[in-house]
Amino acid sequence: MKRKISLVIVSILIAFLGWYLFVKPNDYLITFKANTFPGAINQTIKSWDKRMQSNVPLEQDGLLNIKQQLKFGDSIVQYDWEIIPITDSTSKIKVSIKDLNNSFMNKLMIPFTSTVIEKRSKKNLVNFNQYLNNHIKNFKVSIIGEDEIKPTFCAYLTVRGLQAQKAFEMMRDHPFLSGFVKQNNLELNGSPFVEITKWNIETDSVEYNFCYPIRKSDSLPKNDEIRYKDFKGVKAIKAIYNGNYITSDRAWYKLLDYAQKNNIEVVKTPVEIFYDNPNTAGNELDWKAEIFMPIKESK
Repeated sequence: MKRKISLVIVSILIAFLGWYLFVKPNDYLITFKANTFPGAINQTIKSWDKRMQSNVPLEQDGLLNIKQQLKFGDSIVQYDWEIIPITDSTSKIKVSIKDLNNSFMNKLMIPFTSTVIEKRSKKNLVNFNQYLNNHIKNFKVSIIGEDEIKPTFCAYLTVRGLQAQKAFEMMRDHPFLSGFVKQNNLELNGSPFVEITKWNIETDSVEYNFCYPIRKSDSLPKNDEIRYKDFKGVKAIKAIYNGNYITSDRAWYKLLDYAQKNNIEVVKTPVEIFYDNPNTAGNELDWKAEIFMPIKESK
């Protein structure tokens, strides 16, 4: 009987060692909590990846899973990020870490000593957590709920690029568009806004119209780049964003979370109305933008 028990225990140990050394997908796992929502974490991972000067493009599977590769000397280390929503304002982050060149040796050493991959990973993720915390201190998103985007007439420019570059492109185009309106004595009819027409969440790329609301008239000046349109009002869910307009897209993700939790079907073409001029505004947390995510019309 004792021999049978011993054989069972040995078999279990052999099976565990086989799994641990040859099947277990990571060398090391770090889990921590973040006081923000998944979209903000997703974008911060991408920003941090640039700071780490990674030469390998990130791989994204939906919003909650990102695969990252970093090079340290002769080691290529893979970070598999998993973002797990907990509440409206908290998330869990799990990072599975694997040295693609030295995984077997790491698994042998980790139970018995503090390895390089453990020390480096802890240091890197403490650095990331500080970077994330600094970021979330610099903006605020407040969900208002269902509202309506008012219709208007506008002069606009069409722009394509990365969503992280949107604010810079707006600052570049603002003097041209505002100058055109002023030089041609067009009457302003509201604050400038951005109408996203295409948003690829996987590649963070957008197409949008940068719009200046004006009074419609029978005689409008012509320009090769500037066009005119009737912007139609639609029902939407609304948020107030405070912070630098470079990261106003954080409100897009917050609105998507809200829509999902409240079973609201939306169209992923957000509209942003800006109330401050970044060239003259003061404290960034006082900057204000209204962010709308259109509700899909029922047929």
